[in-house]
Amino acid sequence: MKQLSLTARLSLMFMLAVAAVLTVAALSFNRLSQHHFKLLDQQVLFEKLESTQAILGGAAGEGSFERLQPQFRALFGAHRDLAAIILAADGRVLFADPGQLDIPQRFRAHPGRTLWEWQDQQQMYRGITAQVSAPDQGKPITVMLVLDVTNHMSFFETLQRWFWIGLIISALLSAGLGWVVARSGLRPLRQVTQLATSVSAKSLKARIPLEAVPLELQQLVSSFNAMLGRLDDAFVRLSNFSADIAHELRTPVSSLMTHTEVILNKKRDVDAYEENLYSNLEDLKRMARMIDDMLFLAKSDNGLIIPEHEQIALEVVVGKLLDYYQLLADDRGIGLRVSGAGFVRGDVLMLHRAISNLLSNALRYTPAGKTISVKIRQSGSSTQLIVENPGETIPPEHLERLFDRFYRADPARREGSPSNAGLGLAITRSIIEAHQGRIWCTSANGWTAFHMEFPQSERPQDAECQKNS
Repeated sequence: MKQLSLTARLSLMFMLAVAAVLTVAALSFNRLSQHHFKLLDQQVLFEKLESTQAILGGAAGEGSFERLQPQFRALFGAHRDLAAIILAADGRVLFADPGQLDIPQRFRAHPGRTLWEWQDQQQMYRGITAQVSAPDQGKPITVMLVLDVTNHMSFFETLQRWFWIGLIISALLSAGLGWVVARSGLRPLRQVTQLATSVSAKSLKARIPLEAVPLELQQLVSSFNAMLGRLDDAFVRLSNFSADIAHELRTPVSSLMTHTEVILNKKRDVDAYEENLYSNLEDLKRMARMIDDMLFLAKSDNGLIIPEHEQIALEVVVGKLLDYYQLLADDRGIGLRVSGAGFVRGDVLMLHRAISNLLSNALRYTPAGKTISVKIRQSGSSTQLIVENPGETIPPEHLERLFDRFYRADPARREGSPSNAGLGLAITRSIIEAHQGRIWCTSANGWTAFHMEFPQSERPQDAECQKNS
């Protein structure tokens, strides 16, 4: 079954709401009008009944009814829709005006002063029956007053007929008006649909303007525009990443092809072949490291990096790394220094790799004779590790992008060595974020510092004390 469109649903709901309101209003008006006319009829009948009782109070006997008939005719003749019948105790008709009205027998014994209704073919009557005591009468006289309300009923029937006609017309008009209003109000949704249909890799810059969007849809449109912005940014990054991968892989592949073509150009001795194979092996190792790094980043993007949760003393990890880099630092006349202590909970191999990337990066850019310092700070809510080195100040516009893949602040420089593809800082950030931490860089006045911050972790002795307590 095909579902109705949102515009059709809103139009139908608008039509049903208008129809419901009109129906309730019309029914209420009809009931109130009928009740009002009934009260007027009751008032007329009671007034005539009181006047009849007053006239009968002056009667001296049944013979006096002939003398009272002019008064009765004058009383009832003033109201052309009113009929009256006065019956003696034995059922004889003492007075009837008009005489041809034949009221059913059951209404003669109707409870006093309560209205009754009677329909005779197309005529509708409303009447009242009362027992009136007259002088010189042993038994009370029955007075029946009947009011012809056919005009009232005809009015209400006409009113109901026109109500249904008006309801149908109003429902159709409200449905059309609702369709126009809903279609106009949902125009921003159609714009979103059209824009989503036209979105492609070449049209991610398009945005829906918020000026003409209703307040209720501004959040939706803003979210859609923000999604397009994220897609555009992700696509640009992916395009740049693909281009960088092609560029980085082209260099070792070209080197392999060149060496192989040269060595195959003529017959050579075993030593030449062996030297070429060693050269090719270096390029293959570089390609293997690059592929491993890209696989690691791909796992990070999909949340597949799950670190261990062991207690790690950062000063111990940093101390081992400084021992490893000490020979390289001594060759370049660079000092290494560590201060402070702190604990984190995580994967020691991953943290070893992240800190190693920062130290290796610092050694490449630190001038000879200077000192690289590693500071560890532990506060009540976090543990920080800062790798700080002197060197050329990095412009502020490059600080946020240092952790992008293959990004270089100076495109002409290949990070000091052909073996570096520009993935080290990206891998470091992925490792830190996998440990629920964050990393950022500051650079000013000839000093550059990489800050790593981890959630607070208890010292082993503190955890043991809590466990024992």
